Amino acid sequence: MSEFELLRNVTIGQYIPTGSFVHQLDPRTKLLAILLLIVAISSTTSLVANALFLVVILAIVKLSRIAISYILRSVLLGLPILLFVFVVQFLFLGRSEPAGRVYFEWEWFRLTRNGLHLMSISWIRVLSFIFLTSLVTLTSTITELTHGMEGLLKPLRRFGVPSHELALIMAIALRFVPTLAEEMERIMKAQASRGADFSRRRIWRPDKAARAYLPLIVPLFVNALRRAEELVLAMEARGYVSGEGRTNFVVLKSRPRDYMVIVGVFIFMLMLIFYPWPAVKEIAARVGLTGL
Repeated sequence: MSEFELLRNVTIGQYIPTGSFVHQLDPRTKLLAILLLIVAISSTTSLVANALFLVVILAIVKLSRIAISYILRSVLLGLPILLFVFVVQFLFLGRSEPAGRVYFEWEWFRLTRNGLHLMSISWIRVLSFIFLTSLVTLTSTITELTHGMEGLLKPLRRFGVPSHELALIMAIALRFVPTLAEEMERIMKAQASRGADFSRRRIWRPDKAARAYLPLIVPLFVNALRRAEELVLAMEARGYVSGEGRTNFVVLKSRPRDYMVIVGVFIFMLMLIFYPWPAVKEIAARVGLTGL
C-alpha cells in the first residue's frame, strides 16, 4: 500500500520540533532569510555558485536536526515531472544552443557544454527551492509563520496592503496541504477498492497516470470546497473580524542572533551574485581535466 502513502512524502506544512538553533529564530528572520536566498539563487548563473548554494541549504537542514532523507521525500512526488523536464531539456536544449563545445551530435540531437550547464543549473535551482520551502515549514509552526508574515507586511499597511488577510491566507494554505494529501489518500483507497490501478509503474507513463488520476480531481475539489465552507462558518460563528482593531496574543521580539543571521544571509547573497565565480571548465583546467 506504499503507493497510497502521500502524507509521508509531503513535507510542506509539516512541523518537526527538534529545538535546534534554526527553530529558535524569529519567524520574521526565517522568512526574510528565505526571500534573500531565493533572490540570490535566482540571480546567479554560475554552476559553482548554485552548487555552493545547495551545499549551504543542506548544511542548514543538518543544523536544524532534520534528517536529510526526510526532506528529500518532498522531491519524490514531483520526481516524474522533474525527469520529464530534464528529458525535454536533454533532447532539445543542445539544438537551440549552437555555440559551445559539442560532446555528441547525431542528426538533430546535439549534446553541448552549454546545454549540460543550463540543465544542471535548472535542477539545482528546483531542488533548492523545494528544500527551502520545506525547511521553513519544518522549523516553524503555522502560527509563527502567520505572525511573521503579518509582521513583515505591517509597514505596507499605509499603502493599502491587507497584511493580516494575506498572512491568514498563507496560513490556511499551508495548514491544508497535509489535510489535502490525507484526503487524496482516502479517495485513492476508495477508488482502489473499486478496481482502480494506482501502481507506481503508471507514474512513469504520463498518459496512463493522467487516466488513473483524473477521477480523483473532482472529489478532491469537492471536499476542498466543503472544508473551505466549513472553515468560513466556523470563523463567523466565533466572531472573526479582520482589520486594524485586532490584537495579537503572540508578540514577536527579535534577538541579536536574528540580526546576525540576516546580516550573514545578506552577505552570502551579495557574494553569490557579485563574486566572479570561475567556470567549470576553468576549474577542470586547473586540476588537469582539459577534456571538459
